[in-house]
This record gives sequence, structure tokens and C-alpha cells, in this order.
Amino acid sequence: MAGKIGLNVTQICLPRECTEDEIIEEVLKLNEDPRVHGVYLHLPPASLTSRVLNTLRPEKDVDGVSDLNVGRLVRGDMNQGFIPPLANAVMELLARHGEQRKIVLVVGGEGPLGVALQCLMQRRGMVVLHSRRSSEVLQKQVCTHRCMRAHTDIHLHKAHLHVSIDTLFVITLYVSEDHGMEMSGVGPLTAALRMQNVVQSSSRWAQGQQYRPWTLRSLKLQPLSPVPSDIEISRAQTPKPVDQLAQEIGLLQEETEAYGRTKAKVRLSLLDRLREQPDGKYVLVAGITPTPLGEGKSTVVIGLVQALSAHLKLNSFACLRQPSQGPTFGVKGQRGQISTHISMLEISMLINESFNLHLTGDIHAITAANNLVAAAIDARMLHEATQKDKALYSRLVPSVNGVRRFSPIQISRLRRLGISEIDPSALTPQEVSSFVRLDLDPAKVTWQRVVDTNDRFLRKITVGQASTEKGHVRETQFDIAVASEIMAILALADGLGDMKTRLGRMVVGSSRSGQPVTAEDLGVSGALAVLMKDAIKPTLMQTLEGSPVFVHAGPFANIAHGNSSVLADKLALKLVGEDGFVVTEAGFGADIGMEKFFNIKCRASGLRPNVVVLVATVRALKMHGGGPNVSAGSPLPREYIDEVRHWRESTLHGLKQSSTTICVVRGNVSLLRVDSLVPQVLKKYQTDTQAEIDLVCQMAKESGASDAVPCHHWARGGRGSVELAQAVKQAGSQPSHFQFLYSQETPIVEKIRMIAQKVYGADDIELSPEAQAKIDYYNQQGYGKLPICMAKTHLSLSHLPEKKGAPTGFTLPIRDIRASIGAGFIYPLVGTMSTMPGLPTRPCFYDIDLDPVTEEITGLF
Repeated sequence: MAGKIGLNVTQICLPRECTEDEIIEEVLKLNEDPRVHGVYLHLPPASLTSRVLNTLRPEKDVDGVSDLNVGRLVRGDMNQGFIPPLANAVMELLARHGEQRKIVLVVGGEGPLGVALQCLMQRRGMVVLHSRRSSEVLQKQVCTHRCMRAHTDIHLHKAHLHVSIDTLFVITLYVSEDHGMEMSGVGPLTAALRMQNVVQSSSRWAQGQQYRPWTLRSLKLQPLSPVPSDIEISRAQTPKPVDQLAQEIGLLQEETEAYGRTKAKVRLSLLDRLREQPDGKYVLVAGITPTPLGEGKSTVVIGLVQALSAHLKLNSFACLRQPSQGPTFGVKGQRGQISTHISMLEISMLINESFNLHLTGDIHAITAANNLVAAAIDARMLHEATQKDKALYSRLVPSVNGVRRFSPIQISRLRRLGISEIDPSALTPQEVSSFVRLDLDPAKVTWQRVVDTNDRFLRKITVGQASTEKGHVRETQFDIAVASEIMAILALADGLGDMKTRLGRMVVGSSRSGQPVTAEDLGVSGALAVLMKDAIKPTLMQTLEGSPVFVHAGPFANIAHGNSSVLADKLALKLVGEDGFVVTEAGFGADIGMEKFFNIKCRASGLRPNVVVLVATVRALKMHGGGPNVSAGSPLPREYIDEVRHWRESTLHGLKQSSTTICVVRGNVSLLRVDSLVPQVLKKYQTDTQAEIDLVCQMAKESGASDAVPCHHWARGGRGSVELAQAVKQAGSQPSHFQFLYSQETPIVEKIRMIAQKVYGADDIELSPEAQAKIDYYNQQGYGKLPICMAKTHLSLSHLPEKKGAPTGFTLPIRDIRASIGAGFIYPLVGTMSTMPGLPTRPCFYDIDLDPVTEEITGLF
């Protein structure tokens, strides 16, 4: 019957003596198989235990026997449930016998089927009687009744009978030892109705694959004055379970992998399911050149998303980077008169300190993958140096059970070497030598080990000092984990296949002949993909007001491209729908974070921003207008706390000069052409006065911003950013005209010069001999079309952190140039950039502690 209507049926035959656990194991497999839309448990009654029935997913229970489906039937909610086919068949027969029979005697019919029959009959106005007596006893009762009544119509069919006496209709259901509950004469009809349920299940599945409108429930946030500490705000709020949040924003159950109660990984299959769904509006939050304390772009992202979703009732999603543990235990922001260290609004989490700790383990996966490459490099150099070609070949391609064969990744290397032979015994001695020897030059190894801790003593180390390494000693270093090229790859990849390809392309050094050596040459790229297979899935969390957030990837903006992942943005843009908003952040100032967002991330993703929000603070403008220096961990100078009239007037020219910073930022946007879509937002601190706010908003508008609004989200949550949300909504309704700063065909030197002159305001660039030699080498290797990722201080538009405001008349020195071929960019080193931070005199870990009774963490916020 299934074949006649085009359904595929698979029969799974279990041994008669199989256990309950074995049945459940098979059911669980069917639950997870997306190709299966219906399951019929054709099992003996003894095997149809409650545990077995309720293991089956209700949406695949086409016999309608699970507790949930029976409950739906009783409640009258059949939008998701199924009517048991046998019960449905009985009702069909009753309808055929006419509606005059209102009294029904059901003989047998225990369990879900009996409940379903009684419910369906009562719903049609019938009186249902039950009897557990045998058919023989029932026959005697019928005969007695026949003698007492004049009008009798009896039909007996052995042990299963249909008896109608006036308005009495008797249904006998019997239990088969092999096949469960049955009723004679209704087999074909029951089978047909079961197939109908399968078709209905398939239709529901297909409908469920379509875009689902949001049913987001916002959480109320009660602002208090004075503003409590971040941890007090966090623990006063009760988050929604992450599975509830996922359902509210249209995710399917199979698209999430829960990590505890308040966070979950989201599978990339979502992109395929919603591939026809139009994207929402794409909003970038960038900032002016910051102070060392940070100016709160992340808090603006969260405040804006909460305003859009909780107050304007527009679908909106925040996409943030995962913070490194290095600054968490080292130093982040200021501890003193104004708290700016990773606030609860900034991290957007509820009672979930794991945001700043391990989260879902992505950074640990990057660390493991990165260090596996480092270990493979040193091991390969050792083995090549201590073995002849024949011995090396025997170990690289060993005989297993008398058979020698190349692994797939080794065959790929043979192809790159131009060797077509795949029989290990058929290679010539010269081909064997080419295959086994990477001939890495220890002095030209560019790959470093990483750890996610600020540790200045790992900036230069010596490895290979044990006697077992046979004197193969070399100098190397550790970087902080988020500086790994694998982190940049995670942020730029658009899928698992793309990530695997990028991992294989990573250049780890050069051979003595000057040829690049890749991770795929080392044979490690497949293993790296395995280590990263879960890390590629964005992590779903929520804000204090219940708005959704994706946390994924965390490259620094001064030594990498400084943006959250392409995949998180793409998933969010599909989920919010055509009229929704996705808000993401570019790290540090617009000169590096935003420029790299445009020229690197947008090239990789194919996405184009609709709106750019530039964040400014009175504090940063004062500093860039001539105010005293500030440093993390020290109290703010009085100039940043009080409005001193004579100070403000005496440095009005300086403030206007610092507004040139806004002009330059606005100029960046103009050069990159997101025309007229740039609301300027002023993040307000408690120390800011109204006069200062009015002045900055006036300067921003004079500098070309489409609007300038103060934000109070730090104290008021989403309600404090409603004005900004309205400005973003208005800007998003206008067309944008995006254009890259430079073409991919532009030579490397000219790309660097264009960034230096048009973004930083430099007169020109100065290349060191080493940098020029690297450019020549990269051009020779075919890397000249890659975009540029400048490694530069975030504290100034120039290369000198002490040069504030918008400096002019300087030449930008390029001391070295390196390449992240897997990530897909060239990164010039401007001045002295450290890829391993150090701990200050008083690190943050002094204040971090755990209550062993309540398990509450203190000191993180």
C-alpha cells in the first residue's frame, strides 16, 4: 500500500528475545534519522512498554500511542498529534453503519487505543460502555437479550464480533500475541489510515522546515538607582532555558546542542533549511579611537538589540566575539571610580560566568589544534634529520596486515608533487625522497605555540633541550590563543568544508629551497578539522532582557581582523527575517576594526552592511582633545569626572580637533561607501554632563552623521537605547551603496599605502628591507591578491600610541610583513606589536574567587 502512494517503507526485524533496551536503541536511531517521517511499532504487547512508547518522538508516532499524542487527542488538539489508525478505522465503520446507533459497547480495548476510541466516540455524542468479559459470556448475554426483545439483529464472527441490537453496537477488540491490538475486517483500512498519518507527518515536517515567525518573550528589567554592580544585576535576573529561547526564535529541536541550561551550539544545517529566506538588515557597531579603558561598543550592541527586540518589537540578534581568558585574569578596563571592566550588559549574559571562562570550549579547541600543528612541525624536522629516506618512508607508509597503502591526505600530497602513482612500492627513489622530505628550515618556521593566558615569559623560549631530541634545539615563542591563525579561520570560514580547506592551506614555514610548507603537507589538516568540528558552530545565549545573542570566535583587532564569525552573522540574518536586524561589532577603533570588517570580513562573507553605528564617549573625546592620559587599573583624573568650565573652554579647540577623529571615521565610511547611514551614538557615563553631551552630538552631526543620540543602556537597559534603535530603523530603510577601499588586483604595497593615507591620515609608508623582501616573496608565491590586515596599535590613528586625536605629517613604518594564507590575508606589522600580553602588577585574579558552598563566582564582573 505504501508503494502505491509513493512512500518508502523499511522493515526492521528484531529477534523475538530482544530486550527493552535494544528496542529503545533502534527507536532512538529512527528518531534522529531525518529521512524517517513515521514509525509503526508492530511489536508484541509485552514489548510495548510505556518506556518504549514514550521514547518515540511524538511527531513520528503515526500510530498515536505515545502519552503525548493520546493527551493531545483527549484535549482535542490535533494540530500536531495523530489519531490512532485502528481507532480511526472503527469510527469510519461506525459512520458507515449509520448515526442512529448511539450506544457502543467496547469489549477489550485496554490502553491507548481504548482511550482514543472512547474519546472519539464521546466527541460524536455516543454513549460508550466497556466490558472486559470474554466473547462466550457476551454471546450468552446477547442471546438472553434477544429473547427479551422483539427486534434483534445479531452478527457473530467467532471471537471478534459486531453485535447491533437496536441502538446497541458491540465492538470486540482482541489482543494478538504477536501483533498487539487488532480488529477483524479493518486491516486494509487501518493500513491506509496509517499511511495517511505518514503523509500528514511528512507534510508537517516540510512545513516545519520553512521560516518560523518569532514568539520572543522579553524579560523585564527593573532599572535601579544607583546602578548595582554587574554581578548583582546578573543574579537578580532569571534567564529563559536555552531550548525555550531557541523555540521562540524559530530554531528546530534538532538544530541545537545544549551546553547546560542557558547556552547551546547551533548547527549549520540551519543555513541549508533557510537558504531561500531573505536576510535581515545588517548593522555594524564601530567606535572612535578608544582610551585604554575601552568605550563600550559591546554594551551599545546589547543595548541596541534589547531596544529593537524588547521595546520596538522587531526581531533582532546580537553577534559578539568570545573574550579571551587572558584579559579576564589579567586586566580589562578600569577598576576604580567608573566600572568598565566586562560589565554584565557588555557580555550580555545572565548568571552565566562561563562567557568569560570556558564557554563551550571553542578557544580550547583552537589551542589544541594550533599546538598539534606545532608538535607536528618539530617532530617532522627531528625525524627527517635522524632517518634515511627508506626508513622514513617505511614509517610514514607502514605495512598493515601485509598491505601498504597511502592515506587520502598522503595521496593529496603526491598529487601536489606531480606524482600520479598510488602504489607505495611503485615510487622511484627520487619520488620517495620528494614525498618524505618537507625539508623545513628551522630558521623559517613561522608557526608558534599558543596558550590562553597572559604570560610574558613565553614571548621567547627554547625548545628541544631534552637529550631525547638529540640536540635539535631552536628558539620559538608562544602567542595568546586568540592570535592563532586558526581563530581567524574560524571567524572567516563559511562552512565545515571551507574551514577544512583553509586549515590545510595554512603555511607553517618554508623549506630550505624557499617553498612554502602547509599543514596539509604535514598531514595534519584532517585531524585539525576533527578538533574544530564543534567549535565551528556558534553559541546561542541571551541578554538580560531575553534577546538572542550569538557568541562565536574572538580574534583581536590589533593583531588580527577583530570581528565575530561570518557564520554567526549569516545564521542570525536568516533567523531574524527580512524585516529584522542583526547587530555585530568591530573591535577597537574604526581605523582598524571597521576597516577590516569592510575589506576582509565582507569580502569573505559576501555580506554588506546596511547601517553603521559609531560609538563615541565624552571621556575619549576629552583624552583625544588634549586631556591627560588614563590607564587601566588607575583612578580617572578629575578632568574626566567633573565638568570644569574653564578646562572645557580652554580646550574647546582640542575637543574640536578630536571631533576630527569623528570626521576621519566618517571619512572612512565615506571612502568605503556606506553613504548616509551612520547614526552617531554617544555612550553616556554617570560623570558626563548635559552640556558635554550636547556639544558632542552637535559636533557629530556637523561631521556628517545622519543622526547623533545619547545612549543610557548602561543604567536603563534596552529602554535607554530606544532613540538609537529608532535612528537605526530609519537608516536601515534607506538604500546603501557599499564599495571596498581597494581592489583585490591592487598591488600589496599600494593596498598598504591606501589604508595608511586614506584611513590613518599618514603622508606615506616606509617599508623595511625585510618587509620589501617578504612582499616580493608573496607576489612570487601568488599571494598578491589577498586583502591586507594591518597589525597596529589601537590607541592612535598613527603607529605611536601617544599621538592622540587625528595626527598628521607622519610616515607609517612597516617593519615586517607576514601572511595568514589559510585565513586569507597579508598582515603588515606596524611598529612593535606583541602577540603575547603580560600580567600587570595587580592582575584581576586577585579579586576572583569561588564560594565552595553556593558555587557562586565573585570578581569576574
